[in-house]
This record gives sequence, structure tokens and C-alpha cells, in this order.
Amino acid sequence: MTDDRRPDNRRLRVALLGAGSVGSQVAALLLQHSEELADRAGAELELVGVAVRDLDAPRDTDIPRELLTTDAGPLIVGSDIVIELMGGIEPARTSLLQALNAGADVVTGNKALLATHGPELFDAADQVGASVHYEAAVAGAIPIIRPLRDSLAGDRVRRILAIVNGTTNYILDRMDGEGAEYADVLADAQRLGYAEADPTADVEGFDAAQKAAILASLAFHTTVPLDAVHREGISSIDRQMMEAARHAGYVIKLLAVCERLQDGDGESISVRVHPALVRRDHPLASVRGANNAVFVQAEAAGDLMFYGAGAGGIQTASAVLGDVVSAARRHIAGGVGVGESTRANLPIAPVGRAVTRYQITLEVDDRPGVLATIAGILADGRVSIATVEQTIIGADPSTRPGTDTAESAVPRARLVIGTHKAREQDLAETVDRLGSSDVVERVVSVLRVEGD
Repeated sequence: MTDDRRPDNRRLRVALLGAGSVGSQVAALLLQHSEELADRAGAELELVGVAVRDLDAPRDTDIPRELLTTDAGPLIVGSDIVIELMGGIEPARTSLLQALNAGADVVTGNKALLATHGPELFDAADQVGASVHYEAAVAGAIPIIRPLRDSLAGDRVRRILAIVNGTTNYILDRMDGEGAEYADVLADAQRLGYAEADPTADVEGFDAAQKAAILASLAFHTTVPLDAVHREGISSIDRQMMEAARHAGYVIKLLAVCERLQDGDGESISVRVHPALVRRDHPLASVRGANNAVFVQAEAAGDLMFYGAGAGGIQTASAVLGDVVSAARRHIAGGVGVGESTRANLPIAPVGRAVTRYQITLEVDDRPGVLATIAGILADGRVSIATVEQTIIGADPSTRPGTDTAESAVPRARLVIGTHKAREQDLAETVDRLGSSDVVERVVSVLRVEGD
């Protein structure tokens, strides 16, 4: 049933660019729920066309053939709202700039484009009074963009800890729960469709870094370029590291960490992506499978947790349609779009200025004086020891030249050292000195502890 309160039964033209797993669901929902969406938006939302690369490609939903086209240009010209779900940088960037310059609002889920060309798009929108909506660009169906941009605009966000890549969370969750090796779980993830044939973007942290740049820009009202985000992946995580984390009461997660720093150099922000140890009683530790979560710490609001599906066609389509309704309401109400708030211009600190706790795992010869030497190296580097746990892991005959019997071999031990908070630069320099020390056979791993 139509709503007579819609002004003049107004109709807004909507163009859709891309009909993959998300785009095809968006098209289907726009067509199936047109009346309900019109009531919410205050205007009929007419899907005027769907631009695709291949008219005959298989799709998750049936889209009327007459709506499909391989020529996006005519769709963009004259549309009130342009939805971009193609992915990648080009032709998405050119298409959205064309739409904005024509006065259309745009809706996108393109994290790569926003992380690299976001300021250009926002500037183009400001020039004509349009808006860029991108709720689907980070954490899929989870509403996090609007809370950061609008609900927390009057607060002061101190830190964000986020699990924003479902593939890596699925892999690490299975490694933790089953004691499985990384390579085996990755192969399963690829077979099940959680990971791409080339998983580099996910497992090496590129995808999460793009999302971290977007989150930090919103939270700290500062433009954060992608190359300012420190990035590490999970491919070095093995079963022994998982077991050590579990024994110490932690779980390993790939985290996007965005935080304010306050030190002698003044206030700045740190944005980084890396594997981290999270206490098992922390809310992020319970994020299972391919789900995502964003944990926000604000001065007034306190701790806030946003949790849900971080991917999936129908789930992400929910976020896209929420943006479409918001864009439609702006058109009906009139006035200029709400621009991005990036006027704080906080400096972005190098990762060396970040401060956190660490867990350092070493293999050493089990003989007198080793621990004292290691403690001295840490103290000289301004890294304070909080805990030490030693495990005998067997003897290595190769440490005694010319011997090959167990009686003549030097016993080996694994030391797991927990530190108090230290600067990343101090810790990195100290680990280098440990690695070159004659009492340390091997630096097995260094993991940051986050969420304390």
C-alpha cells in the first residue's frame, strides 16, 4: 500500500553498477521490496538499470534482462542515486566522480577505493552538495560507519580494536579450537569459499588495512592514507604459537588497531594491522568463524561492541540499502549532503611510537646465566619483564662440536616472556639484540598483547 504522505509520489532514479554476490542481492531487494522501501524513503526508488561486464554471466538472483547493460555511462547520467558495487579502483573511481559531478548521491561498498581515493570523492561531493555513503565498506552488515560518523561525533574515541576480515578470523579460530596447522585450514577455507584462490589480500592483512584506514579516518576526524597503516599478516602463525597463547590465557586474532597516542611528542594517532594476543575474557575473543566485530572505546560512551556478519551477499546488501534509504531521504528533504569531518588533522605516528605489551618466545640453551643475560638485554632496551615461563624442549647435539650423543648434548629450553608496556621501537631494537646474542638460539615469535 502506498503512503499518501510521499510528496507528489516522487520517484528517484537508482542506478546500480555491478551485479556480483552483493549487487545481485541489492537489485533483487530493490525490486521485491519496492513499496516498503518507498514508504521508508519517502519516494519511490526506481531501479533504472544494472551495469555489468557480461550480460550472460551467472548471478545469485534473477535480474530482468531489460535492466542489464554493459554501458554504465547512460545509467549514471540523470540518476539521483548511484550504487557502486564493482570493486577495484577503475572504472569505479571514474564512474563515481561522474555521478557526483552530475549531482547524484553515491553509495559504495568499495573499501579499496575509499582507502586510496576517499578524500577525492568526498571533495567532489562537497563541491556539488552531494553525499558519499559507504556503510557496506567495513564489516559487511555491521552498522559501524554511521555510529562513528554521527552517533559518536560529540564524543572522543580513544581506541578501536577490530576484527574486520572474516577469512583470517575463520582460519585463526579453527587453529585455536582444533589445534590445526595454518596451511591445512587455509586449504579448507579455500575449498569452502571463505578464502580466494589467491588469499594474499586477506591473510597478509591488505584487506584489513584498507578498513583500518577508513575506521581511523572517521574515529579521529583525520584523513588516514593507506600507506600510513602498518600491516602484518597471519601466515607466520603456527600451531605452537596457538598452543602457547592458549596456555597463557589468550587467543590470537588479526586486529585492526586505531588509537590515540599521547606522549612527549604531543597527540597523534597510530593505525596498524597485525596478529595480536587477546585475553580469553575479552569480548573480541568470542568472535568465532567468519564473523567480524568492532570494539570502540570512547571517553564518554565507554566501551561499545558491534558484532555480526562481516561478509555475504544478502547481509552486505542490508547495509547498502540502508545507505540508499538515507540518500533518498536527503533528496526529499533537500539541502546539501553531510560532508566528512576530517579537520582534526592529527599527525599519524610511525608504528615505532605505539605502546603495548608483548609476548616474546625464544629458544635458548638450558644452562646457567642464560636468563640473567636475557633479562639484562631487555632491561638495557627499556623493556620490563612481567612473566617468564620455561619449557624444556629436548637436547641439540649440534651445539657441541664433534659430539652426537644425548649425554654430551646441551639441553634446550623455550622461554615465553611477557612484558610490561613498552614502545614498539624499543621492543624491536631489543628483539634484534636478543636475536644476535650468543645465548639465544632463535627468536621464535613476537606477538603484541592488545585489549588490556
